[in-house]
Amino acid sequence: MKTDKKILICYNSPASIFPVYNGKPLESNILLNDLSETGFLQNIGKIRKTLHKYFNVVETLAVDRNVQKIVNKINRFSPDAIFNFVESVEGVSSYEYCTAGLFELLGFEYTGNTPFCLGNCLNKERTKNILRSFKIRTPKSFTFHRNTGINLKKFDLKFPVILKLLNEDASIGISEYSVVNNPDDFKKHLDFLSGTYKQDIIAEEYIDGRELNVAILGTTVLPVSEIDFTGLPENLPKIVTYDGKWIAESTYYTFTKPKCPADLDKKLKKKITTIALEAFYALSCRDYARVDIRLDKSGRPYVIEVNPNPDISEDSGFARAAAAKGISYPDLLNTIANFAINRKKNDSKSQAV
Repeated sequence: MKTDKKILICYNSPASIFPVYNGKPLESNILLNDLSETGFLQNIGKIRKTLHKYFNVVETLAVDRNVQKIVNKINRFSPDAIFNFVESVEGVSSYEYCTAGLFELLGFEYTGNTPFCLGNCLNKERTKNILRSFKIRTPKSFTFHRNTGINLKKFDLKFPVILKLLNEDASIGISEYSVVNNPDDFKKHLDFLSGTYKQDIIAEEYIDGRELNVAILGTTVLPVSEIDFTGLPENLPKIVTYDGKWIAESTYYTFTKPKCPADLDKKLKKKITTIALEAFYALSCRDYARVDIRLDKSGRPYVIEVNPNPDISEDSGFARAAAAKGISYPDLLNTIANFAINRKKNDSKSQAV
């Protein structure tokens, strides 16, 4: 049954700010179809159409740096809830939490996570420090800050090591070159990442084992998914790269397929879901998030990422996990929209008291 609530779908207007997104030197790249921006834009119409099954009025708004225009459009439309798909503004990821803050300043409820959560999770060092403060196991790491120079004297991690951009998500900068096995390769790739992306770099000890994704909807842990690396060439590290997520013709895209539900014994499944929920609450997540976990050779879980507002396109891992729980894609979107609508109702009731 439809309601008269008005939904505004906000998403980031496509933009490109890096010379390369997949963490490889330009000379090693082959021009392939990048789905990171175009693929999601193709889904916006489908998401709008799906939400129309539940809401009479559903509109979309591409968010860019023209803040006054955005403010005027939101105020004019006056939505009952904003479906927040903004992950960056004109390519700048740190503006993700600023946009959620703008929605709050304007007084509109929105889906997903708060600026506090989004900002903390974007910074991998901060995320790890929060996890450690809650005694949640995460790989040992070391951060190289560009403004203080690269100091290898204090570096005490054991190889192999994986290098990541400190303040990016969506696997930007992650490739087969990210896992390094010796100091020479480490220094070479560190210089490449620092020079290409002009950002701080975090290095962490590489956990060589199974990779699990745990989607959480509200307070419900959905069936655990596992990345199946079967068929990936032996010379490539078993990781989820930018190519694996967004470049449909690539080797990683072909041989990093999710399997949901994952084959886990009862004891391990309970351990994984418990740790995922602990990480979810430690980072103050709400509505929906995905926790990525790797198991070492002894089966010990390590939280490697906490992803607030993960991709929930129809073919996403989150939607797949929801389907494994018996939640259809339309019901998933409706559930998330109603998290925000119900917050608005509760806020109105508390103000009336």
